[in-house]
Amino acid sequence: MVIPLLLGAVLALLIVLTVCGNVLVCLAVCATRRLRCVTNCFIVSLAVTDLLLGALVLPFSAMLELNAGAWPLGAAFCNVYISLDVMFSTASILNLLVISMDRYLAVTAPLRYTALLKPARVGVALAVVWLVSVGLSFVPIHMGWNTKDGTVQNVAKDEDGVAGTCKFDLNPVYATVDALFTFYLPLLAMCWSYCRVFRIARAQARRIVATRRAGGCSSGTGQWGVLAIAAREHKATVTLAAVVGAFVVCWMPYFTYFTVMGLLRRDMQGTAYSVVLWLGYANSALNPFLYAALNRDFRLAYARLLRCQRVKATDLDSNGGGDWGVAHKHFLSRTGSVTRGGIMMQELNGSAMTALKNDFKGIT
Repeated sequence: MVIPLLLGAVLALLIVLTVCGNVLVCLAVCATRRLRCVTNCFIVSLAVTDLLLGALVLPFSAMLELNAGAWPLGAAFCNVYISLDVMFSTASILNLLVISMDRYLAVTAPLRYTALLKPARVGVALAVVWLVSVGLSFVPIHMGWNTKDGTVQNVAKDEDGVAGTCKFDLNPVYATVDALFTFYLPLLAMCWSYCRVFRIARAQARRIVATRRAGGCSSGTGQWGVLAIAAREHKATVTLAAVVGAFVVCWMPYFTYFTVMGLLRRDMQGTAYSVVLWLGYANSALNPFLYAALNRDFRLAYARLLRCQRVKATDLDSNGGGDWGVAHKHFLSRTGSVTRGGIMMQELNGSAMTALKNDFKGIT
């Protein structure tokens, strides 16, 4: 009796953290002008995915765990529940893939970044993410493409009067194709992207520092303008790479188990399945805490929201914020403008110079 109660308490806590944490992310971006940038559009999309997973999927997954696999809600709703689970998992990895491409553009083409990522293009990218996620989840499951005999899963059990179970059926082709295109290939693309980003960011940082030491620029403030862009983009990249790393640690065991069970034509059930599944779910609760731990802007926005105060851009600026997204856009709006010769600073006081130096220490 104690173990089910303890298990129920842990699962309920995870659901609450998932829902509340991701609501906080969405509110932080909406209520904070500083956080309203292109990168954070993708962050909000990821948070919405995790929020919907926590609200629409996790309660039923918890019910299955606490009822020892019994499902009293019928085959049709079972297939909808499984489809939603697959859809949100797919949307998460695709959102992270889009985020990695956003970081790649921000580091490799910082001065053309805002021109390349127009709001319309961001909207198209997000629409594609969700359309692909729906197409890879609801369509195969409701057409029976995932089952061993080609029929829609769980429906025959209802017709035969053997209700009470809700299982995700797999055949080798579906398991291989689904895992390959919704996890492994996007994961490889993200790893390649972030390796390139880190290499380019470090090379750019070293060149800037070398130029500064050699006195290659006539304007010290101009150097700090370029330095600020590199520092902010580097910090944003590190934060988002940590989010991707957490995703890999949490979901790799599940997709490995998923692929093996599909190839062996076995049902996904038992303790091992529950462990890898809930480890994957835990990622949705972890992301909001990663933002807070690695990003000053989100920490400040969380603090203001939890105290029921509106976050002002000036409050974030005074604390050295600006780790995210179009960092160069925010920086230039405060200090100068872009011309053909590069970044020209109108003015930069001593305290701002000190903050930029501190931001840039971790790069070199």
